[in-house]
Amino acid sequence: MSQSRDVIVIGLGGMGSAAACHLAARGHRVLGLERFGPAHNRGSSHGGSRIIRQSYFEDPAYVPLLLRSYELFAKLERDTGRTLATLCGGVMMGRPDSRTVSGSLHSARQWGLPHELLDAAEVRRRFPTLTPADDEVALYEEHAGFVRPEATVTAHVQLAQRAGAELRFEEPVTRWEVLPGGRGVRVHTADDVYTAGHLVVCPGAWAPRLLADLGVGFAIERQVMYWFHPQGGTAPFAPEQHPVYVWEDSDGVQIYGFPAIEGPDGGAKVAFFRKGSLCDPETVDRTVSEAEAEAMAAQLRPRIPDLPGRLRKAVTCMYTTTPDEHFVLARHPEHPDAVTVACGFSGHGFKFVPVVGEIVADLALTGTTEHPIALFDPLREPLRAPHRQFATPEGETTT
Repeated sequence: MSQSRDVIVIGLGGMGSAAACHLAARGHRVLGLERFGPAHNRGSSHGGSRIIRQSYFEDPAYVPLLLRSYELFAKLERDTGRTLATLCGGVMMGRPDSRTVSGSLHSARQWGLPHELLDAAEVRRRFPTLTPADDEVALYEEHAGFVRPEATVTAHVQLAQRAGAELRFEEPVTRWEVLPGGRGVRVHTADDVYTAGHLVVCPGAWAPRLLADLGVGFAIERQVMYWFHPQGGTAPFAPEQHPVYVWEDSDGVQIYGFPAIEGPDGGAKVAFFRKGSLCDPETVDRTVSEAEAEAMAAQLRPRIPDLPGRLRKAVTCMYTTTPDEHFVLARHPEHPDAVTVACGFSGHGFKFVPVVGEIVADLALTGTTEHPIALFDPLREPLRAPHRQFATPEGETTT
């Protein structure tokens, strides 16, 4: 058994790498354990880009966390010399009563966020790549844009190691246990056994395995990200001209997308926001069928006609979704003195990575945080409610 640490962090993806960074920066002995390599592509924190936005249609309660996250992204850039965030502007689009538009407008007004409400003609004038229907509108947010997930994870890993954290990759955790008396933990991996005063669990899609005792019905969703090469080339899709977007149709289906940010041959990335299939992280199908790509292209043609010119590539990732699609971020209710959990980010968590790291460090070290996290209580009643329906790979539905 190795020397005991102050804190062990399980999982070094987006949330875990940030937690390790903040904990080590506060002078604590940190051990981080990750089943794959650094900034890997086997979970949820990859794919080159993630949207960042403040007019949050999911719930206005997230806005203070987003404002702090923006500050911490900027600090992370200064501390590492990396470019992580690009604020190219963004549109939240759909019919006026859609959740995407009405929820974004509600958050923007409640928190006094700068924004504009554009009709379809104005959207088409400002952003010629987009062709909304006449009955659609958009909330435009100048401070929206995208962040780089792999670079963000790498930056947090770099700073954590610089502050003295020991980060061990390719070492999957097999189980963990709280020591007698409830103070301290023991963590078993394929290679060794470790002890610490406190445990932080940031398991991503492995939450059902590592946090089975939490009582949350996590749904692990296979999602697909697509890169299309536009007809006529990528120049009209440059970040100076083409915004990030979340676009909801009349059936409530959302897509989201980005400018062409990977050079003239990289294409422009787009995906369905919530149209995944249930999967197991150990056996998830990482191939993407022609039918899946055509379904994405069909959604794009009436909205961004030049985009689905030619598919460049398609990559899978995973959402770990809670029944109410809000996070789980708290001390473990069964082991409050020994374990902090950060999981269930439900497909919209990466923009919060830096502030989640700060919150996790607060909770692990003191049991409290000044940040508003009541929405993320693991004992809240909606977590015991049935999930919405998901499509299975065979086209059936399940809950």
